[in-house]
Amino acid sequence: MTTLAPALPLLRIGPHTVQPPVVLAPMAGITNAPFRTLCREFSGGKGLFVSEMITTRALVERNEKTMQLIHFDASETPRSIQLYGVDPVTVGKAVRMIVDEDLADHIDLNFGCPVPKVTRKGGGSALPYKRPLLRAILREAVAEAGDLPVTIKMRKGIDDDHMTYLDAGRIAVEEGITAVALHGRTTAQHYGGTADWDAIARLKEHVPEIPVLGNGDIWSADDALRMMRETGCDGVVVGRGCLGRPWLFGDLVSAFEGTGTRQAPALRQVADVMLRHATLLGEWIGDESRGVIDFRKHVAWYLKGFAVGSDMRRRLAVTSSLEELGGQLQELDLDQPWPDGADGPRGRTSGNNRVALPDGWLKDPYDCAGVGAEAELDTSGG
Repeated sequence: MTTLAPALPLLRIGPHTVQPPVVLAPMAGITNAPFRTLCREFSGGKGLFVSEMITTRALVERNEKTMQLIHFDASETPRSIQLYGVDPVTVGKAVRMIVDEDLADHIDLNFGCPVPKVTRKGGGSALPYKRPLLRAILREAVAEAGDLPVTIKMRKGIDDDHMTYLDAGRIAVEEGITAVALHGRTTAQHYGGTADWDAIARLKEHVPEIPVLGNGDIWSADDALRMMRETGCDGVVVGRGCLGRPWLFGDLVSAFEGTGTRQAPALRQVADVMLRHATLLGEWIGDESRGVIDFRKHVAWYLKGFAVGSDMRRRLAVTSSLEELGGQLQELDLDQPWPDGADGPRGRTSGNNRVALPDGWLKDPYDCAGVGAEAELDTSGG
């Protein structure tokens, strides 16, 4: 059932107006320039589309791959980079580099990554537990950002016994952060269970001075409207819901503008988007074959719910040229309508897990020893 859009104030991220108040969540290996292009096309250029996560150390060292990842198309505005770092000095250098070289118009800091190889070193969603370290990173970033707005993305906490989001939200306000986004899960939940939207509402009440964006379990445009209505948050951050479904951003624009239009493409239209996505990847990488190979991970998401046999799915998962991909897509029953249930959960859905942390991490939230450079790894999360 389509719900009506609530009356919404404008979402402002520093000097930037984000209308509708919809943000593409950074996802490593996913939200690169080609995918952002697709999402922007479907949204008509409305919303905010954030780069995949960039480690501050790799940026400062001008790692070749990292420098490619921060490239924005001329049509992208505002240009939004998400940084991940554990050392205040390195974070500050990365932010200063972005400012001095005019690399972006908005900086987001990631404190939401739940991946064990990151949290066991004290990074990602483990870091806000160390309140002084979080404060030092935010202070350095804001000081070096000048006029660029700095926002953060975080989780509720490490587990149900070690919540951090209310303290982190207050620290963010005190250190001049422009907005905060909360994924309504703990590190222990990873991507399992149900996102706690009540926590988003509590954070909004706790930090009324700045915008609060909600993240978690937005699988449709109506989910986004419902989150806004139930939590009072100022905007939504969409991650896994758009995997294999970049047209979700068109639905989101329609929903927030008060129309009932929702896209339910037949397989023929989905196949066209798949081929365009692979083409854009090849152009961006500079190698058609590598672009198609990179696209392989998207195949299952695009085909979710459609009647496509296991043999064909395997063939599509090993394609290495646009001609091969296009030919195989033409073999499908392209007249299939959008399947029932395909709007539901997609992507990672792993449940509760033991959280990997440095030895003694939970003994004292004010003892910040034990976070090293090895915590900075190219990985996704939030």
